[in-house]
Amino acid sequence: MPKGTQLLAALQERIRAAGAISFCEFMALALYAPQWGYYNRPQLQIGRRGDFITSSSLTRDFAELLTEAFVQMWHALERPQRFTLLEMGAGEGQFAEGVLGYSQATYPDFFAALEYQIQEPSPSLRERQRQRLAPWGDRLRWRDLDTACEPIVGCIFSNELVDAFPVHRLQWQGDNWQEIYVSLNAQGAFQEVLGPLSDDRIHEYFATVGIDPQQQGYSDGYRTEVNLNLIPWLKDLSEHLKRGFVLTIDYGYPAQQYYHPARCEGTLQCYYQHRCHNNPYCFVGEQDITAHVDVTALTCYGEQFGLATLYVTRQSLFLMALGLGDRLVAQQQSNGNLLQALNRHQALHQLIDPLGLGGFYVVLQGKQARLNLPQLEEAVQGFAQ
Repeated sequence: MPKGTQLLAALQERIRAAGAISFCEFMALALYAPQWGYYNRPQLQIGRRGDFITSSSLTRDFAELLTEAFVQMWHALERPQRFTLLEMGAGEGQFAEGVLGYSQATYPDFFAALEYQIQEPSPSLRERQRQRLAPWGDRLRWRDLDTACEPIVGCIFSNELVDAFPVHRLQWQGDNWQEIYVSLNAQGAFQEVLGPLSDDRIHEYFATVGIDPQQQGYSDGYRTEVNLNLIPWLKDLSEHLKRGFVLTIDYGYPAQQYYHPARCEGTLQCYYQHRCHNNPYCFVGEQDITAHVDVTALTCYGEQFGLATLYVTRQSLFLMALGLGDRLVAQQQSNGNLLQALNRHQALHQLIDPLGLGGFYVVLQGKQARLNLPQLEEAVQGFAQ
């Protein structure tokens, strides 16, 4: 039986047993069911061969530029003998490969202190990471946040991770929220039904991010999402981080924009073979399902758990502050292979495209650590203007 069929059968069995399941549970199974979920499929591809492109899969420059930030974090922490860099969800290992290779060649003192850790739930991706990163095996280990490990002094990094956390989908009806559940119609196909909220924390969430739904003027049928999974995730990060930084990069909005009455269909998106659509009930297990990140929730809950907000900016400004502009100039002046030069030039511009990757949010949080660097201050000031 094809794996997609197995996942459909498992979902249908779960729904028949429960009558209906929350969309959050549906999304969790579609993405993360063992063996059959989208991210646990052995055939998962990231990049041009897959369903979506990330900054890490686009060009090695992304990892090298962020290495500049990691080196500055190391200095801000007074150059500890061991600097742990924990990457959450490392894909096929391109980012780790870039950081390890660049730091080894360019910053040997930092490289000597660097311990690279990866938290990766997918067995197939872990195996690909091990193969790609074999040259640095003595500097690398895989970590499980569910088990006790030595506290981290360094940085916890993620890129396009939080957008894939399963979300609760809500619909405004009358003067209150209803939650969207998934059931089956008479033919066994997925259908949506409304019901009461499955988690009381949803009300607390809106209060935390400063949104009073009763004052927003929502029309009946207004839909949105709430990402409750980022709350325990941030709590875990803070508990594992003894001293250092949390660097999160993802697409999203501040709460006031995210929950604006005009955003009446929410932000849920699906990606299948580089095509974007909004139907999560087709290609189940074969497509990515995402929702934009509430940046306000990241900072508010982070502060509750002891993570101070240091910087909130856009990827374009952040990377320019780390030297992307200098790379563009140097690349234009090089006399190398013309096709390679054109491809790299295009990739660098994609990293800072304000309508694409460059528009992603960069959130830097700190625990018992500050990062007062002029070039990053300029990036934040430019964003504010």
